[in-house]
Amino acid sequence: MNKFITSALSAFVGMAAGAFAVGKRTGKEIVRNRNLSEKHLALFLMMNQWVKVKQEGKNLISYFEEKGYKKIAVYGMSYAGETLLNELRESGIQAVYGIDKNAGQIYADIDIMTMEDELEEVDAVVVTAVAFFDEIEEKLSKKMSCPIISLEDILDEVYNAC
Repeated sequence: MNKFITSALSAFVGMAAGAFAVGKRTGKEIVRNRNLSEKHLALFLMMNQWVKVKQEGKNLISYFEEKGYKKIAVYGMSYAGETLLNELRESGIQAVYGIDKNAGQIYADIDIMTMEDELEEVDAVVVTAVAFFDEIEEKLSKKMSCPIISLEDILDEVYNAC
């Protein structure tokens, strides 16, 4: 009888530990997936705003010209960063370099740095990673004295300009 109780108790403890481990892992996955979903929603909404800007016949170059920004850096070299580089091509606005945490894995026509690198002063840094803007702005403002601007804010300003 003792062996039976010991076996049953061991099985119960094993099941409880297994259920706890699965629940903990599943909880982390849920949080990770929720964060990823929010990031992609923010990116989608920003890119949708960009389409609206284009449909109105406007572009971002006028924003940079009005502000007197001739040399900028682009933080976030994924889809939005690449699209911004394409929009600036053939304009008087020069994207001097990009900044991205995955700098070593990104190929672009400009140098890609990490935030830990020595960053050359520019007229402004445009942050395309809008879901993390506050965190990025806080870190960059400790390294640079130029304006650090969210691409989302630029698009809103261009869209709402008369």
